[in-house]
Amino acid sequence: MTHNNFAAAEALALQGDAADPLAAFRDEFLIPRNADGSDQVYLCGNSLGLQPRAVREALIQELDDWKNLAVEAHFKGRHPWMPYHEFVREDLAALVGALPHEVVAMNSLTVNLHLMMVSFYQPTADRSAILIERTAFPSDHHAVASQIRFHGFDPATALIQLESDANGVISDASILHAIEEHGDRIALVLLPGVQFLSGQAFDLAAITKAAHLKGCRVGFDLAHAVGNLDLHLHDVGCDFAVWCSYKYLNSGPGAVAGCFVHERHARSGLPRFAGWWGHDPATRFQMRPQFLPATGADGWQLSNPPILALAPVRVSLAIFRRAGMTELRRKSETLTAYFDALIREHASDVLDIATPHEAERRGCQLSLRVKGPREAGRSLHDHLHASGIIVDWREPDVIRAAPTPLYNRHIDCLRFVRAVKDWATHHAQT
Repeated sequence: MTHNNFAAAEALALQGDAADPLAAFRDEFLIPRNADGSDQVYLCGNSLGLQPRAVREALIQELDDWKNLAVEAHFKGRHPWMPYHEFVREDLAALVGALPHEVVAMNSLTVNLHLMMVSFYQPTADRSAILIERTAFPSDHHAVASQIRFHGFDPATALIQLESDANGVISDASILHAIEEHGDRIALVLLPGVQFLSGQAFDLAAITKAAHLKGCRVGFDLAHAVGNLDLHLHDVGCDFAVWCSYKYLNSGPGAVAGCFVHERHARSGLPRFAGWWGHDPATRFQMRPQFLPATGADGWQLSNPPILALAPVRVSLAIFRRAGMTELRRKSETLTAYFDALIREHASDVLDIATPHEAERRGCQLSLRVKGPREAGRSLHDHLHASGIIVDWREPDVIRAAPTPLYNRHIDCLRFVRAVKDWATHHAQT
């Protein structure tokens, strides 16, 4: 593949990267290296975000406070452990478009999903169904099916699953139609902000409005939306949302997750599973057996937060605060549009783009299907990795590539497409 084949595309890439006002943030992350010492092209932030450089020092600080202060670090540490989860509250609220008391960093995503369903999935004989998409992430399937069974209902009849088109995309019309058709028996609508397999972004406000009109509770799994889309959860008005922090939030494997509970439920008597850290902090240490929940999302906490796991969240959210989610989303739309155009112009003989083309209907991820026999997809995936280009593979036939605006560049997208063409040329000759 000669340089001239991509001359115009490379000029655009270099121009876009030179004009990028967020370019300096790349230097705040540790980019994995190839064997020759060059940077990998890391397009897998939708699976695990890169490590911010500042995380190591943040962890060392907590270890030093533990070493030097022991239990007194709860009160005298550089970031005292007792109120530690509060250090991320303002940044987390700003990131998801919420009021500070509507958010809390706690647990893992599926734990939070179960805790939310204890409160917001209250099935009756007439209204027992949960609406999800058929291609929902398996953990969501497992969680909702187990909740349905726990309440004595059968997922075969109480689990309503939205069908998608051949690319895995679900139309807005079909979602609203399902809510209108089945709404009287739906207790909970649970959909993603961005669908993990197709990369489709959903209209959260329209879904919430339609579901509430039918008397349904509404929750969103934002694992692939938080740190990716410019969210406005308070204004959207959903009842709850949950998310993980290890993808676009770059907080490390198994990082502490997040939860949103709308303020109209801040002082509600909703049923919940209780733990001492969800108790009103004013009387928490009086050690009374009666549970008095804290106001807002804090009232759903169970245990005191794991400090060493929450420190990277604090570091990452500070980066998002300085970059600004609106600015990140603007760059993301430009970067993914460039990536989309590159693939359509130079690799359409190899790849089909399953993700919607419109910016408002996708995040940064493109889900790509490799043309030809199924083994071709695996072959291309392996070739990309051997070329230092890190993407991921999702069964049965999807390569996911996500140019993440905090650390990816236009030139990364170009290197991906060049590697695809190199594979195609070699594949055609063998």
